[in-house]
Amino acid sequence: MYHTIIFSVLISFTITLALGPVVLPLLRRLKFGQTVREEGVKAHIKKTGTPTMGGIMFLIGISITSLIFVRQYPNVVPVLILTLGFGVIGFIDDYIKVVRKDSDGLKPLQKLLGQILVTAAFAVYILRVSNVSLGILLPFTNGRTLEIGWVAIVILFLAVLGTVNGTNFTDGLDGLASSVTVVVAVFLTVASVARGAGIDPMTSAVVGSLLAFLVYNVYPARVFMGDTGSLALGGFVVGSAYMMQMPIFVIIIGLVYVVEVASVMIQVTYFKKTGGKRFFKMAPIHHHFELCGWSETRIVNVFSTVTIILCLVAFLGM
Repeated sequence: MYHTIIFSVLISFTITLALGPVVLPLLRRLKFGQTVREEGVKAHIKKTGTPTMGGIMFLIGISITSLIFVRQYPNVVPVLILTLGFGVIGFIDDYIKVVRKDSDGLKPLQKLLGQILVTAAFAVYILRVSNVSLGILLPFTNGRTLEIGWVAIVILFLAVLGTVNGTNFTDGLDGLASSVTVVVAVFLTVASVARGAGIDPMTSAVVGSLLAFLVYNVYPARVFMGDTGSLALGGFVVGSAYMMQMPIFVIIIGLVYVVEVASVMIQVTYFKKTGGKRFFKMAPIHHHFELCGWSETRIVNVFSTVTIILCLVAFLGM
């Protein structure tokens, strides 16, 4: 088991790291550069043109590694479906942005419809093929699970869409989504071993791939993951949690994602209710801290440290 985890980390790390010198020049040659919103943080204007869609790199590393072990660990399949499914949606969104130079990408309704279809495919697979129970493990109850019948399906859709979009909002600074998610992936790997979920080859592959991706993604980033990567990572996190009956734990280990998406909702609601006033200087909340004078690296370090502490809390909750 532990050999599998080590090999998964090493294989995915090597593949993703090796793809850098190939993918980055290709993205530049195709002019797949980031389009920065003019109304965004002014300091980010200099990032315009930085290659995006780099999430392809770690998705390849994760996919190849997972497929190597899929016969012995078939439970990685539904997580891979959710991860790659959202990755495809992100890829289409990124493609529209970089080719048409439209910073909005897919229309909200188009993106939502795609996300619902991918989530439905995941739900059908785990219920009909994997036979994974939708009972919800309650934190700090010594293994007690909550059975809520068909309502669990509704919660699954809300949990998946919420986590995916929260992860997407987190991807706004160099290395932020990568750093936070690699910590979450470590937790999911240990949890998979502890609960015998059989998804640890994929969770550990995500650890290896993201560590390699950070070589190119830390400040100042040479490549961005784009929606291709951020949506896929959201699918990975919530998909892994559901394979272990741990969706509630996503609120703990992924509190950064929750706060990011909540900050946007608060900002929009407050703006509308007050006729144009802002609750935060800018949303998502990492931009608020930027405008308060925090550097990108400081924000990434603080958010990652908070995630480490929350993962330790989640271990106690198991």
